Amino acid sequence: MSRFGGDAAFAAALLDPAQPAPPGLVSWNGSDPAQRFGVHRNNVIVSLIDALADSFPVVQQLVGEAFFRAMAHEFARRSPPRSPVLAWYGDGFADFVAAFPPAAGVPYLADMARLEYARLLAFHAADAAPLPVAAVAACLADPAMLPRLRLQLHSSLLLVGSPFAIASLWGAHQGIGDLAAVDPLQPECALVLRQGLSVAVIAVSPATARFIAALQRGAALGDAVQEASTKEAPFDPAPALGLLIGNDLLLGIGQAPREQGEQP
Repeated sequence: MSRFGGDAAFAAALLDPAQPAPPGLVSWNGSDPAQRFGVHRNNVIVSLIDALADSFPVVQQLVGEAFFRAMAHEFARRSPPRSPVLAWYGDGFADFVAAFPPAAGVPYLADMARLEYARLLAFHAADAAPLPVAAVAACLADPAMLPRLRLQLHSSLLLVGSPFAIASLWGAHQGIGDLAAVDPLQPECALVLRQGLSVAVIAVSPATARFIAALQRGAALGDAVQEASTKEAPFDPAPALGLLIGNDLLLGIGQAPREQGEQP
């Protein structure tokens, strides 16, 4: 335990302005240590709020800067960073927003926070070389082999489903489309992917989202198509595969093991 009453006590006092400065503080020039601690506390909180504002810009635009900073202040007080890298701060922000009563008037706010954090994860995902197009074409050339293929997808590829139009709302706040024309109550599945040094958000159909989610879980291509299909609408994987290949998101292709008794 440190002379300040323990690291946990120091951190708690640092994030909660209602608590007094921890005991044992001294200043080199004889000034009031509690006052200097208050300045440090304010700087820490402002830095955390600024980090959240950088990571969740559309969330801030949706509720306004004053509301956002008050909400972010409360989040920072309850959920201090677990990593010294502030770029990752905010992993629990969406859940906090969902349970934050003053934010209930904007029902899609939490899902927008999930989308923006997914963009952050996609941006910082590890680099990986895509499978060359010629190699992809060779693997897909044999129709008999297609159902058993397993596709390895880039780690920057993320899906965020919502009962609200989060992809269209996010795009409109980037100047893509007319915000006034967006019906926020329309369900959307957002596909988040990195393109070079930028991150794209694309609205995809629920069937495409089910197909990609199955591939990410390691399902064979045939099984993923079955998961995406319904009785009324069999799923055509060609457009989704084109999207994955065209955005360099396909890293490798393997084969699922044969079932017992299955003919080669």
